Amino acid sequence: MDWPIAEVARMSGVTARTLRHYDEIGLLPPARIGTNGHRYYEELQLLRLQQILVLRALGLGLPEIGRVLAEQVDEVEALRGHHRRLLAERDRLDALAGTVSRTIAELEQSRKDGRPMTVNRPENLFEGVTPAQYQESLRDFPEHAQAVARRVAEMSPHDVEAGQRERTAQMVRLAELMAAGHRVDAEPVQSEIDAQYRTLIALRTVTVDEYRAMGRSVVDNDAWRAAYEAIAPGLAAYQRDAIEVYATTRLN
Repeated sequence: MDWPIAEVARMSGVTARTLRHYDEIGLLPPARIGTNGHRYYEELQLLRLQQILVLRALGLGLPEIGRVLAEQVDEVEALRGHHRRLLAERDRLDALAGTVSRTIAELEQSRKDGRPMTVNRPENLFEGVTPAQYQESLRDFPEHAQAVARRVAEMSPHDVEAGQRERTAQMVRLAELMAAGHRVDAEPVQSEIDAQYRTLIALRTVTVDEYRAMGRSVVDNDAWRAAYEAIAPGLAAYQRDAIEVYATTRLN
């Protein structure tokens, strides 16, 4: 039994255009192409599509998914691996829900006590957030997003968590400098920006203009801005302005 592309799109929620793209890049060729030029899919292709969607949900990019599928030998073992990833994702979301719940409680208590939370310092503020969430913040920088996805695919869960904690620590350190009244061109601030920039270029070359654009996206991108503002109001604009100074004084 086979199904036409329109039916597969209806069943899976994936658009026919996306399915055609998957075929064009060799990720999901159809079982056959009819005399009418339409693509038809059999059970084997539907199983592969399921795996693609699971891996996409886990934050992998299409090149990484292609490599994962190419290395698979046994379908049952592959599905077991996907199942383990889904369970890990469930645990991650549970942890994230707990983190958000604790943050809400702290904010409510601070309002009740009449004291503003200027710099949010809990080490676990972003517990449960993986680099997959940062893909949204990098939507305007597809090459860098792919580089991040490749690095994450090679990392252990422990390394992913350690990396995320360090990113959070960088944001908190910058917030403390802002709260202490340092100008964005002050040496301690520029040292923090330098460390962030070196982390970026360890993945791939980032041009001056691209780095400036990344700085602007900290404010312009809702997901990115919310992450900064959760630590300290005004931190997103402070990061953007500090990057602009760094790009002008150290990269030009």
